[in-house]
Amino acid sequence: MRDKHELCQAHRSRVVDFSQRNAMDFMTDQDVQRYQEDGYVVLDGLLTSQECDELRQRMAEIVERMDVPEHCRTTFSTYHDEQLKKQGNADYFITSGDKIRFFFEKGVFDDKGEFIVPKQRSLNKVGHALHAYEPLYEKVTHSPKVQGIAKKLGLVSPVILQSMFIFKQPGIGGEVTPHQDATFLYTEPLGRVMGVWIALEDATINNGCLWFIPGSHKSGITRRMVRTPEGTFPLTDFIGREQAYDEEKFVAAPVKKGGVILIHGEVVHRSAENTSEESRHVYTFHIMEAQQTRWSPDNWLQPTEDLPFPPLYT
Repeated sequence: MRDKHELCQAHRSRVVDFSQRNAMDFMTDQDVQRYQEDGYVVLDGLLTSQECDELRQRMAEIVERMDVPEHCRTTFSTYHDEQLKKQGNADYFITSGDKIRFFFEKGVFDDKGEFIVPKQRSLNKVGHALHAYEPLYEKVTHSPKVQGIAKKLGLVSPVILQSMFIFKQPGIGGEVTPHQDATFLYTEPLGRVMGVWIALEDATINNGCLWFIPGSHKSGITRRMVRTPEGTFPLTDFIGREQAYDEEKFVAAPVKKGGVILIHGEVVHRSAENTSEESRHVYTFHIMEAQQTRWSPDNWLQPTEDLPFPPLYT
């Protein structure tokens, strides 16, 4: 396999700084072409450093006040079998689409369910409705730059599906194995979902930046996570299996603080464990083009009466 730093450097040359552009010009025609060809594109300067710090500070306040029910003291993992046990089996997860809930890293509780690390360093993520109930996150989600990106990509009726704050904790931030977002957020036709992944700190090789297989969004998906029939257990199951991927094909995508990665729903991506002493905080959300799109009723995430999928454009 090629040296990771060589891959990182090769990718870095593709990144352009757009921090001085106005909202409607934030994404260029060249960026659109890269997104369409590679299935992802990295753009610098979506947020200012101050905006990133404000989002992180607000999350620190949310975490400080969190009350963790006993049944929530289970770990979050991206491994196939553990996803079924720890995510899909838990009603807490499957009913979190219209709420703000807390999902933990492995090994942060003792056998009595008490924290063995500071609680600010215990979380894997917070989700899945920050965009609806937290004003700072709502403002970023619907910002003129984000709306400009959607319009540049030709989206007519984009809606917000979900949002998450991902911590990637120093030393214990878990690996995210190769996957496609459409496995979990399935539409007919495919290709209607895009992730917006905003780095609130520098995302580097050392602290667990994303890696992509460029062009892999053109081959469809091989696995879906679906709800099981009502009254059965577990609450979700997988159809198909994630295929094996050639490690040589993955390209690193480091991002500066305030930068964003646009992620096609079918592009294969992963991230390594964070073995560094630095966290890798991210705010991420998913957009769907709702026009002439069928959202699968089998998806774990479903709109509710309390929170229908809100329109992006304001």
